[in-house]
Amino acid sequence: MKRFPVLLTVLIAIAMVAVVSAPAAAEREYVGVGSCKMCHKKDTTGNQYGLWSESKHANAYETLASDKAKEFASAKGIANAQEAPECLKCHVTAYGVDASLLGKKHKVEDGVGCESCHGAGKDYKKKKIMENRDDAVAAGLIIPTEA
Repeated sequence: MKRFPVLLTVLIAIAMVAVVSAPAAAEREYVGVGSCKMCHKKDTTGNQYGLWSESKHANAYETLASDKAKEFASAKGIANAQEAPECLKCHVTAYGVDASLLGKKHKVEDGVGCESCHGAGKDYKKKKIMENRDDAVAAGLIIPTEA
């Protein structure tokens, strides 16, 4: 019985180190679809980039410049939908995130990119990490179908 408090203390200490050392989701850097494209563009592995680039998600920001969007925005008192927070929060990946967490390849013009659903990718984008699903998830990869 004397070992239980010691074991409990050790387990709590390990958990605290893990929590402190792992960056919170809000602190992870967004790398943009260009970084994802490097590995996710081959037909043999599913061509996720190609599928995304032909989707409405890829054009989400662009649609804010359409006549229909301008009409809708005007009716809501919004001068420019491509600059309005109430539009950008849904039409752009990482809207409202601190600018220091937006990598060089992140672009608002990419609309709703991979990281909108899969989480900021800097910590999991490396091939070595992505080859092991558990490592990728531990590094911040979100698997939406499991959430």
